[in-house]
Amino acid sequence: MAVEDTQPLISHLIELRKRLLNCIIAVVGIFLCLAYFSNDIYQLVSAPLIKQMPAGASMIATDVASPFFAPIKLTMIVSVFLAVPVILYQIWAFIAPALYRHERRLVVPLLISSSFLFYIGMAFAYFVVFPLAFGFFAKTAPHGVQIATDINNYLDFVMALFMAFGISFEVPIAIVLLCWTGVTTPEELKAKRPYVLVGAFIVGMLLTPPDVLSQTLLAIPMYCLFEVGVFFSRFYTGLRREESDQEPE
Repeated sequence: MAVEDTQPLISHLIELRKRLLNCIIAVVGIFLCLAYFSNDIYQLVSAPLIKQMPAGASMIATDVASPFFAPIKLTMIVSVFLAVPVILYQIWAFIAPALYRHERRLVVPLLISSSFLFYIGMAFAYFVVFPLAFGFFAKTAPHGVQIATDINNYLDFVMALFMAFGISFEVPIAIVLLCWTGVTTPEELKAKRPYVLVGAFIVGMLLTPPDVLSQTLLAIPMYCLFEVGVFFSRFYTGLRREESDQEPE
């Protein structure tokens, strides 16, 4: 391989290392600021369950080190979530030089919207789904069974739901990208509305507790987000067509 061929690769690797280092610094910096409040953060996240537990019941730690490591683990995860805008910016800064000017104008709103929708999905899970789900679990517990959830198991459960709802709320971004890249069109998506509605309820059934209310609370927002994505995808599709028409033959 010629020296000239290796120079671009080396420069890209150096740039990639710089961007990864910036992401790590952002996460570690946020973690150091939040580490002192790790127990308070865990209490905040566990509040929806504690409110639904019977009088006298409490969460437990089955491992000796769990009271220390569980809040620290949660704080690290929260630090990554809070650093998402910085991480997305670093990704943008790395790929921006390879994009055309019109592509940059299209990607920036998608990056901002994706992080915003992810946070909205997590907030929806915390304020709406968690109280209903934990209330359902508490009421359906067999007689004589005392609810005493392990703090590590609870953390794994809520983090899985946070990720599920955060990713589910990215539906508009996924639709816009599919239409922008030409995989599908808004017209084709409109024709598949009945299937999308049924699919939303199936996804809601898989991601939520086995009750109709929780399933509906996820399915309806997902379908509304689908409609939002179809609406905005028209603008991206139109821009893509205009750009292709302007390209020289």
